[in-house]
Amino acid sequence: MWCTCSKKVLYVSLLSLLLVPCAAAQAARHGKHEGHNQTVWNYDSGVLFETDGSLSNGVCFRIYGIMNGGEFFDGLKRIDTDKGTQLRRGTEPVTKFPDSVTVTFAIRDQPCPPGMQQVGTRKYMTQKMIDELRLSLYWKDGVDLRPVKDAREIASHAERIQPYATSLTAELPARYEWSFQFAVLSAGVSLMDSLAFVFRTPDGRIAARVAARL
Repeated sequence: MWCTCSKKVLYVSLLSLLLVPCAAAQAARHGKHEGHNQTVWNYDSGVLFETDGSLSNGVCFRIYGIMNGGEFFDGLKRIDTDKGTQLRRGTEPVTKFPDSVTVTFAIRDQPCPPGMQQVGTRKYMTQKMIDELRLSLYWKDGVDLRPVKDAREIASHAERIQPYATSLTAELPARYEWSFQFAVLSAGVSLMDSLAFVFRTPDGRIAARVAARL
């Protein structure tokens, strides 16, 4: 089902997405080459993104994923020089996204960094916390944010994380990794724009934000 908005923020309940393997979120890596006063980024297979977030109840988590679009990103390079930035495939300049992109990402809890207050024993992400998160999608150009107009849910999946001490599995708190995938219409969008994700709690607090950017 397509979700559409124009003047209002697009909110997508994370659990409205369907099954996808979390390994896909790690399927690509960027290459960087420097020389002759230029830096070249390779985007074969997609654009990676990653960030950390936290909830007011003391739970900290990590989000990591990849944006791809079929074979669109294969052979695509970003070249930064003293004269500016250009995106090319071979010798041909590329300026626009394909008609749609697919985004796959995963969420798992993690220990909070030093300095963040944690009272009592460590708390873990639960299904209820995932249910309550709300996701807003934007196209970001500099500081300008344009709400995404069309998004289609594809998949979601929760997989239990096995502890290192497998013999203690029954005694340890259950931990999970939640994986999600959805499609976003991107026809006509400049490749210099980023696809931004803002995760909010029900009271409107920003729990995490990240952008897939070339």
